[in-house]
Amino acid sequence: MGKKRVIKKGGGSDVMGTSRALGRVPKKKVAEGVLNILATFNNTIVTLSDAKGNSLIAASSGALGFKGSRKSTPFAAAKVGEILGEKASQMGMKDVAVVIKGVGAGRESALRAFAGKGINIKKITDRTPVPFNGPRAKKARRV
Repeated sequence: MGKKRVIKKGGGSDVMGTSRALGRVPKKKVAEGVLNILATFNNTIVTLSDAKGNSLIAASSGALGFKGSRKSTPFAAAKVGEILGEKASQMGMKDVAVVIKGVGAGRESALRAFAGKGINIKKITDRTPVPFNGPRAKKARRV
């Protein structure tokens, strides 16, 4: 028997959850803000906040519908950047300062896709956390 599949008509989107993601745009008009990009090995999370640091919009490749290892691809990060760029331009954002964290594959592609939407980038800061000493070293090998 199994599950019955229901096919919905209309409202198709180019990528998994793109049209739904563009539906919720804040009514707040902000001229400049901060774009935080967190690129891990498993996901890419992009958050747009105002100059004070209050977050306005956030999106991630997992929230768009990418699953598993596809979440960490540059393509997924680019889609996240595009969506946030569109939302930001709808809010009237002109200038953005970018803060990048992490060493994932989506670092640059998310930023390039966001910049492609016509928003001016004032500065780019890399705040990837670097350990001062790191974890304890392995014991010395006796030969």
